[in-house]
Amino acid sequence: MEDLLDEEKGLMELMELDRVNRVRKLLMMTKDKRILLSKIHHTRLLFGIPEDFRDRVAKYPDYFRVVTGGDGNRVLELVNWDTNLAVSELERQFMVDEDKAKRAFKFPVKHGKELELEEKDARKLNQLNTFPLVSPYSDGWKFDVWTLEAEKYRVGIVHEFLNLTLEKRASIHHIVEFKDEFSLTRQTYQMLKKQPTTFYLAGTEMNWTVFLKDGYDENGVLISKDPQVVFNEKLYKYADMQQMEVD
Repeated sequence: MEDLLDEEKGLMELMELDRVNRVRKLLMMTKDKRILLSKIHHTRLLFGIPEDFRDRVAKYPDYFRVVTGGDGNRVLELVNWDTNLAVSELERQFMVDEDKAKRAFKFPVKHGKELELEEKDARKLNQLNTFPLVSPYSDGWKFDVWTLEAEKYRVGIVHEFLNLTLEKRASIHHIVEFKDEFSLTRQTYQMLKKQPTTFYLAGTEMNWTVFLKDGYDENGVLISKDPQVVFNEKLYKYADMQQMEVD
């Protein structure tokens, strides 16, 4: 067990910059570029953030600033915007394979029957709205909450949030934790249900987990495993042992 603890400590040191960048990206997606430190601590396992992250932020004054909010809670603020980090996974996919990225989401255009469009023309019209071009790193929160642009923005936010997690999945409770920061609505469950090509929802409406389908193979196995995930799997194997193996 001591060896495992040492291994995990070394892993935390090795991955520290990666974790710092994940938190920076989370802050960059928020409306006010700030998140309660308690929220980051509560969801730390999702992103592989070490338990002592609140102490480690002092090492990065160019990235973070800790302030005290009006209610006395400590808040983590973004110090500098990094254009290189402000690129979502969706945008990277779009640059590599535009057609695949366009198939990820569908936002059908509502139009009146008086248009009398043929099926082919209606399909072309709907294709104009298949890809959420509103970046999660933009000021999409300024859109009127019920517009198509606002929904594209919120879908992009959830997609990028899940992409930043180690296992490309999160529960409703983790997502709702950042509801105000990400300008999400109470209709998040219904919104994601309309995008079955990209998201897989398991559980009930009040207690569900959302998975990024692209993160898993046809057998439901995580395709790209973070070193922390690999370590956790080894830890689970020890936890399942019924007796010590004798050499």
